[in-house]
Amino acid sequence: MPQARFLTGSTLRHVVVMSIAGSLGLSFLFLIDFLAMFWVSQYDDAQMIAAVGFAFSIQFFPASMNLGMMIATVALFARALGGGQVERARQIATMGILTGTAVQIVVSAVLWHYRHDLLAWSGATGATRDMAADFLSVSLCGMPLMVAGMTMAAVVRATGDAVRSTLVTGIAAAVALVVDPFNIIVLELGVTGAGLSVVITRSVMTVLGLYYLVRVHNMAAAPRRAAFAAYFRPWVLIAIPSVLTQCSTPFGNWVLMRAMAPYGDEATAGLSVVLRLIVMVFAGIFALSGAIGGILGQNFGGGRLDRVAQAYKDALKYCLAYTAIAWAALWLGNDALTRGFGLSGPGAEVMRSFTHLVAPTLVFTGALFVANAAFNNLGRPIYATLANWIRDGLFTYPLALLFSASYGATGVMMGYAGAGILSGVIGAWIGWRYVCRLRARAAPLDAPVADA
Repeated sequence: MPQARFLTGSTLRHVVVMSIAGSLGLSFLFLIDFLAMFWVSQYDDAQMIAAVGFAFSIQFFPASMNLGMMIATVALFARALGGGQVERARQIATMGILTGTAVQIVVSAVLWHYRHDLLAWSGATGATRDMAADFLSVSLCGMPLMVAGMTMAAVVRATGDAVRSTLVTGIAAAVALVVDPFNIIVLELGVTGAGLSVVITRSVMTVLGLYYLVRVHNMAAAPRRAAFAAYFRPWVLIAIPSVLTQCSTPFGNWVLMRAMAPYGDEATAGLSVVLRLIVMVFAGIFALSGAIGGILGQNFGGGRLDRVAQAYKDALKYCLAYTAIAWAALWLGNDALTRGFGLSGPGAEVMRSFTHLVAPTLVFTGALFVANAAFNNLGRPIYATLANWIRDGLFTYPLALLFSASYGATGVMMGYAGAGILSGVIGAWIGWRYVCRLRARAAPLDAPVADA
């Protein structure tokens, strides 16, 4: 019978293992997009790179919705599993996967229909907009597969199986290593081939996730109307603010693309590459909300508020160490990345500003996501929504315009960094105070439980 593994043992070890598993899984997921960008860049056409960048800025919205719905499913699933309610956990997993997939079918259809208008609002024009629309016309068809695969992998991870959850996206990324150059270069399909590769790799994710969920862990149940009626409302109460929270990041990226567009295709191409690097290299930061959700949720469901507080601190330590290592790697790899993607002029300046100045400030984004994990799994998801939208909706665009007035394309990146610092400090402080209040209220009721 499945066990709630996070109620005992070192919280730091759980945080590191789950965060690394989550970051690997997310890294592999974003590696699929990164590889598509790389092979498209081999045409040595800044317009093509910019087109994929504009398309990704639109596609990032439904992808972030998927992450928000996944977080809601994991939050309810982990609480049920932590409380020993295995059958309830199975029903929640099934409901979350089916509901998320249905929602994404509708959202992707709407985005597909309005893709030309959305790209025009993003600042794409002429041939760049047409190529971006071609990419979206194919890649959006794979979004429902993405939410299914991501959620199944996250449920597997929430049981404590970090290895198999990582294999879901890891094997899909390995498939991308083959299909990307074949579709984009060999078949000469260019940007459209990149979109086709994305659909293929997401199909692989879905098949693997279903196998591990059903055959290995037996964590799915036959859909029942009574179960949907019982769990749909609490799922929605977490999913809506979680989706709004996660969609703040693509909104921030979208306004960055708008702020960068006046500086030309080369600068926009540089930002396109940088945004793919951020989500791939710093996947350990972006995965924190989902990766430690199971740890916080199980201990919250099991009444271990002392371990919730310790896990919060351990996640911040992990975030600091991760960012330091990533920054060093990016600093050393700046020249190779610039050459590899054929960036020059303003594009090369954007890359250098990221690897040297902006990368270390991602530690504050990580701190914000740790707070988000606490809010989402401990009953205050609306706090996470407000914190993220303050960063991406309130700070990012004005700061990007302010700094770019003096520093050009590099100033856009400085505005992005400034927004992350401000929101990270505020969010992490509020999150820690909330966890401490929960622990203080529960202290008289806590019974000592020995850690194994």
